[in-house]
Amino acid sequence: MDAETFSRLLEPEGQALLDRLRDHAPGDELATATRLRREHPAELVSAALTQARLRQRAVAKFGAHDAARMYFTPEGVEQSTRSELADHRAARFVRLGVRTAADLCCGIGGDALALARAGIRVLAVDSSPLACAAARANAEALGVSDLVEVRCADVTEVPLGGAFDAVFVDPGRRGAKGRTFDPESYAPPLSWTVEAARRAPCAALKIAPGVPHEAVPADAEAEWVSYRGDVKEAVLWFGAGQAGSKRATLLPAGDALTGGAAPAPPVGAVGAYLYEPDGAVVRAHLVAEAAELLGGRLIDPTIAYVTADHRGTSPFATGYEIGDVLPFNLKRLRALLRERDVGNVTVKKRGSAVEPEELRRKLKLRGSASATVFLTRVDGAPSMLVGRPLR
Repeated sequence: MDAETFSRLLEPEGQALLDRLRDHAPGDELATATRLRREHPAELVSAALTQARLRQRAVAKFGAHDAARMYFTPEGVEQSTRSELADHRAARFVRLGVRTAADLCCGIGGDALALARAGIRVLAVDSSPLACAAARANAEALGVSDLVEVRCADVTEVPLGGAFDAVFVDPGRRGAKGRTFDPESYAPPLSWTVEAARRAPCAALKIAPGVPHEAVPADAEAEWVSYRGDVKEAVLWFGAGQAGSKRATLLPAGDALTGGAAPAPPVGAVGAYLYEPDGAVVRAHLVAEAAELLGGRLIDPTIAYVTADHRGTSPFATGYEIGDVLPFNLKRLRALLRERDVGNVTVKKRGSAVEPEELRRKLKLRGSASATVFLTRVDGAPSMLVGRPLR
């Protein structure tokens, strides 16, 4: 679909088609397409059906209410920021006093919409005419078009100067061969975005969560964000007053752990409780800070599992009560679980080459009870820990 075909979706005939497809059932698409093409141009029907499918896919990121009104491209659905993450970032900009912002590489406008809904006036820039058309339509659909100006341009040629309180950049991280992990292969490269950020009073650069820590500039705060335990992104903040620090933010609750300079936690025997730090805590290298909050220690100097003798609670780690600590041995584990009538096993691993699915198949369990098995190392030795989640 090109920008011209997309524009026809915004006209009365296209809007009528989209209304008819609001409850579109993918399994009936062939029959639906055949019926609609008797009344409307085939190209317009195809575009409307594509949009209906994209809206259904977008519900997971934007919620049913907004997704049903918004406009998407396939890349836009896949690469857009989840609304909860965009809202979190916009709220932080507001706390920093931001009133105007440039959103570079805006795509279909997900972040620009969150900024505008927070009361920030936004210049949204992208080089794709189709993405810009969708961003304009989305600002109109969600009632924030008075706060969002969309400009189709090369972001590296947009004069920033002191015209904005903040700059947000979400560079493209996909090339012809798929996702790229080299920050200098981003479009635009990380080095360019960092220099653009340093020219603004405040800036946030969205990057892949697997970015090497050595690639993080010394004058930036690096924030790793997870949503319901799944790490979604990393953001480099400039001008936010926390240069050089690391932050792990857990959404939707919004709990944040900061640090990066704590000494390595002690290493010791597995206690009665085991804690699995959130992925954002691990990516931010803040396991030491999480262990200190729990009064715990590591089970191995290279493994991000924290253990403690006394029960604790922390939003930054999931807790388990441990009943057994054994050297790795499949037959022994199978016998132990069958003895306890375990049929449902959750397998977690850190520092083990054994795949959870492979282990589950080999165990061949049939009981009615449940257990959690950790495949890991304890002081360098391959080990199995058997326990259950803390209530």
